[in-house]
Amino acid sequence: MGVQISQRELQELKKKGYSDQEINEAISELEIEDLEDSYNQSKNINDPRSGAVHSSFGTKASDDIARWQLELNDILEKAEHTLKGDIVVFEKGQMIWKDNPEPEGNTFNSFGVQLLMKLLSMYVNRNTILADYTDEEVRYKTLDFGNRINNLIFMKYEEIGMVDEDKRKEYPAIVGAMTDIVHSAYSRAKDGRERESYRKIVSVQQSSTSGGGLTVNAGGQQKTRGLLNPMRYVAGKYA
Repeated sequence: MGVQISQRELQELKKKGYSDQEINEAISELEIEDLEDSYNQSKNINDPRSGAVHSSFGTKASDDIARWQLELNDILEKAEHTLKGDIVVFEKGQMIWKDNPEPEGNTFNSFGVQLLMKLLSMYVNRNTILADYTDEEVRYKTLDFGNRINNLIFMKYEEIGMVDEDKRKEYPAIVGAMTDIVHSAYSRAKDGRERESYRKIVSVQQSSTSGGGLTVNAGGQQKTRGLLNPMRYVAGKYA
């Protein structure tokens, strides 16, 4: 969730002489810090997948916060596990994926999972979210994907493992869920928002390495906010 300030706080900052541009830059700085904190917290948690069923889209560790923002493998990994019929279990307080103990109930066979994931990964990737689409284009591309995945399953339902009526009952839910994933990816690219957010993060990282006032450190060491960040002077907020 982005940093938000009230109208009263906004007026206080303007009375202190800060311009709209300075306030927006300060808010962007804090939003990037929030993203950095979230990233570091995720790195400090032991990865439960070390003893779990592996996925073709296993997320690779990265110390680059900007690249981490664009990492979509966790979304594809969850989709692949779900399509494979893997189940979630808890071991030693950790949630991991395991093979379905009753594999005959899996909706798709291995060929079906590979076929569906191949199509999904062509839509959910960095190239998609860093594009610049209008709302109309987002709607069209989402509809196009929905039609394609629907037709693919319909034409190959026996070949991909949907060999009985019970499995085919999941047809609408699977098409809907996969279409929602694609819609979310394209929505991130609406009006180039993700690209602009990425540009800001890269800009801040470059500024920190060149001796600027803000230090963003993906290694978990202490970071400092710019001393002139006006958000520091709003009473009770980010003091």
